[in-house]
Amino acid sequence: MNRINLQTRRIAQAAGVGALALATQVHAEVPTTVTSALTDMKADALTVAGLVLVAIIAVVAFKFMRKGF
Repeated sequence: MNRINLQTRRIAQAAGVGALALATQVHAEVPTTVTSALTDMKADALTVAGLVLVAIIAVVAFKFMRKGF
């Protein structure tokens, strides 16, 4: 039984070392075109989200006006 525990412990240690070896971080430089494209996409998404919010408010206001005060 003790031999099985020792073998299991060694396997767990090897798996832990392997996981740590794979978990290294790689920092790569992002091209400026990608950065500017993401910034433009963010601005476009905010514009679309604003328009959707205005449309929802308009629909709710129209329903409120039709129902009466």
